[in-house]
Amino acid sequence: MAVQAVPTKGNLMNTKKSLSLARMGYELMDKKRNILIREMMMLIDKANEIQGKIDKTYDEAYFALQAANIMHGYCLDISKTIPVENSLTLDYRSVMGVEIPIIKMDDPNRSELHFGLNSTSTALDNAFQKFTDVKILTAELAEIENSVYRLADSIKKTQKRANALKNIMIPKFEETVKYISDALDEKDREDFSRMKVIKRQKSKKKS
Repeated sequence: MAVQAVPTKGNLMNTKKSLSLARMGYELMDKKRNILIREMMMLIDKANEIQGKIDKTYDEAYFALQAANIMHGYCLDISKTIPVENSLTLDYRSVMGVEIPIIKMDDPNRSELHFGLNSTSTALDNAFQKFTDVKILTAELAEIENSVYRLADSIKKTQKRANALKNIMIPKFEETVKYISDALDEKDREDFSRMKVIKRQKSKKKS
């Protein structure tokens, strides 16, 4: 039901302007939603690809670690020689106003081992390399999954705003425009009829 605005030409112009802005806003919201959906679907495909690589690399890494444990016994002491990863940095890029994280990590020097070569074997070296691969892939996956979550949340909010414009605001303004236009047309007809009556009365007086 339209708000029963006072049927004046000024209100009609203002309501038409509001209707035009609402339609423009809906178009922008719709475009934003479509762009965000495309971005999210691309990231989901990439996430699935990386997840597959992680699963495979984890299997290879644990297999290599099992081989190293068999050759060297439990590798807890050796694992303590591996430094904690502290090169991760976080930045952001904007996609239609949505802040998407960018996780950066220093490219590891794969030739640099943190344990003695004399007391270890290639099995341990292989396990170290595989877990390094897992670390890099996990950082990539964390970036993508967080991006997908942010995009999905923004898509939900954008869809909600678009629906409000399409289903509530635009019909409301359209109904108000119709109400004011009909009222002004009726007033014009009444004025025209009144003028005709007055004209006839004047003509009769003259005659």
